[in-house]
Amino acid sequence: MSDPYPAAEAEASRPAKSSSNKSLMDRLLSLVRREPQDRDSIKAVLEAAHERSLLDDEAYVMIKGALAVSEGTAGDLMVPRSRMDMLDIGQPLPYLLSQVIDTAHSRFPVYEGDRENIIGILLAKDLLRCMLEPGLDLRSLVRPAVFIPESKRLNVLLRDFRVNRNHLAIVIDEHGGISGLVTMEDVLEQIVGDIEDEFDEDEEQTIFAESDQSWRVMATTDIDDFNEALGAALPEDDYDTVGGWLAAELGRIPRRGDTVERDNLAIEVVRADARRALWLRVRRVAPRTGDTGEQA
Repeated sequence: MSDPYPAAEAEASRPAKSSSNKSLMDRLLSLVRREPQDRDSIKAVLEAAHERSLLDDEAYVMIKGALAVSEGTAGDLMVPRSRMDMLDIGQPLPYLLSQVIDTAHSRFPVYEGDRENIIGILLAKDLLRCMLEPGLDLRSLVRPAVFIPESKRLNVLLRDFRVNRNHLAIVIDEHGGISGLVTMEDVLEQIVGDIEDEFDEDEEQTIFAESDQSWRVMATTDIDDFNEALGAALPEDDYDTVGGWLAAELGRIPRRGDTVERDNLAIEVVRADARRALWLRVRRVAPRTGDTGEQA
């Protein structure tokens, strides 16, 4: 009598598929079937997957970043109050516009009278209306500010940013005082790494002229390129990049707002993370008698 299930028999007779043909999800599941008991165990599984090339570098970094976000708080990531770029609602519009241009942010906390008295958030793009309507009351452009405690979890904050369509939150301490600020971009960068802006369209270019006497410079710029472009004389023997030289000059990891003067140039950190400087603003300054190039 013929076999009523020839297809099943044929399937059973086929050699098993090699592990290389398994899906990525199958291979990951085979690693985690031991049911990790805590976050350290999960990280160990991820490291093992990465070492066995089940996760490429990008995926590995992003998953680790997602875990870090679930553990971190707003207080861990915030820009401290002393380094916040804020706008005084009492200042004339031309002065505020110059601040917006110099700092190159898209959103600013706005205060009245005292820096502790934050009355809202102003979007730089909203100032364009003032050019078309000179009599427009600037207060009408100020949007409500979002205040969060230092203890707020970053994963919860990211969800709130998405749901409420906010991009910036003011961080307050247990007494209600201003501690700092945190942005959606800050949180996302913990997961995906640095989010570049419009200055990064050309990967080969790292120095961007803002005016005849001012430049925006990536901290990864080679020192010899920096010296050639700006007529400087930073030491090239001990350091490869401007950011490396700056860290040595300061004796620590550069922070936003740090400024060093050298070779008639004021070099200011305008963007940094916990590990290094990212962007610098360089301005030509008048020579000073007895200038030794020390930090300003």
